[in-house]
Amino acid sequence: MKKFYVIGHPVAHSLSPKIHAMFAAQCGEEIDYQSIDFEPGCFIDSLGRLRREQNPYGANVTVPFKRDAADYCTELTERARVAGAVNTITFSGNQVFGDNTDGAGFVHDVCARCGFDFVGKRVLMLGAGGAARGVIAAIRPLGCARITVANRTESRAVSLAEEMGIHAAAFTDLGRGYDIVINATSAGLSGAAPAVPNTIFSDAQLAYDLVYAQYSTPFMRLARESGCPRVEDGLGMLIEQAAESFKVWLGVAPDTAPVYMALRAAAEKA
Repeated sequence: MKKFYVIGHPVAHSLSPKIHAMFAAQCGEEIDYQSIDFEPGCFIDSLGRLRREQNPYGANVTVPFKRDAADYCTELTERARVAGAVNTITFSGNQVFGDNTDGAGFVHDVCARCGFDFVGKRVLMLGAGGAARGVIAAIRPLGCARITVANRTESRAVSLAEEMGIHAAAFTDLGRGYDIVINATSAGLSGAAPAVPNTIFSDAQLAYDLVYAQYSTPFMRLARESGCPRVEDGLGMLIEQAAESFKVWLGVAPDTAPVYMALRAAAEKA
């Protein structure tokens, strides 16, 4: 039986094991998929030990290790190279193949389920970490009128913007004029919304938090209170990026709709 892991810190809350178990049952595959927590600063040593002791076939990588994973891999797909971040690893002997399915998962959920078209739209990305990089790399070719990345530490936004050919701003300099606002910060993990003015939602059709939580995140509450007509969490993206990883590993594309409906219903009952 092929072994898979989701690696992060913290990671005990991850829905990935449940999602991949549902995919496997649907597709008639037998897999062993577990979560494992690595201490920050120990990614390379911890992953090496995991490979020696468990011989995994693949792994998903989440916060805060996506950049570390890109450095660890011996070969990157084009989308991982452009993003500079890896969330999907495949092991083959001494080779370690890195991919990034975050962007594809985000685009599929936003376009197919939410019905949002990026052509001609003004995009605001909050945060400049690995998740933001994956999403920006995916939406950049879709005909957006303008993509702006903003970060609490402005220099990080400027660095990412220069690398990807987009615009940068500090949180304090933001105003109105965005069709979609995407939250890729980790502020919600500490119970706070990003320190941005609520005017960023004035013209927005959609506010999307890449993080999934059982209850509305602080970013989602801020967006609703600011009048944004549609506010989404990251459950759809989580499922879609997992489906893309599953396809990378096993060559089978699972049906994501019943998985989304089941997990959303379970969350509403909890």
